Amino acid sequence: MATKVRDAGADPAPAAATGCLSNNLGWLLDRAGHVLAAELALALEPVGLSSRRYCVLATALGEDRTQIELANLVGLDKTTMVATIDALEEAGLAERRPSSEDRRVRVITVTKAGAEKVREGRKLIEQVQADVLARLPTREREALLSGLSRLVAEGPSRGKQ
Repeated sequence: MATKVRDAGADPAPAAATGCLSNNLGWLLDRAGHVLAAELALALEPVGLSSRRYCVLATALGEDRTQIELANLVGLDKTTMVATIDALEEAGLAERRPSSEDRRVRVITVTKAGAEKVREGRKLIEQVQADVLARLPTREREALLSGLSRLVAEGPSRGKQ
């Protein structure tokens, strides 16, 4: 069941807070993530997907992976992954099947209906992302995507030696 969100463009952050937090990277990323998540929820709702379900299906598509492998790739805890796979199975979009390599291991397989949902969802997500990024000049858009990709790829810097 998709979560209802208020107007995707509405920012619930108090106007007074934006001034003192305008240089706070964590706050800015959180706010930008909130706006994007709200717009994605609105876009995916008509096809019966949430962003989380889309991410799990898209990651599982084409390659047999266990629930824990999917959870690690998508960034979900085990409990949330189990609930997500349960919902995807109930909707007929994915199945748990014995692995062809080890029958004791269960892998997640995307059904034909699930693959179709991924195709539909991908088009919607690409449109939302294009609309959101269109708010920035091309150079800023490219710099934003490049910088965020690098931060994600490098992972946390704290605790690294």
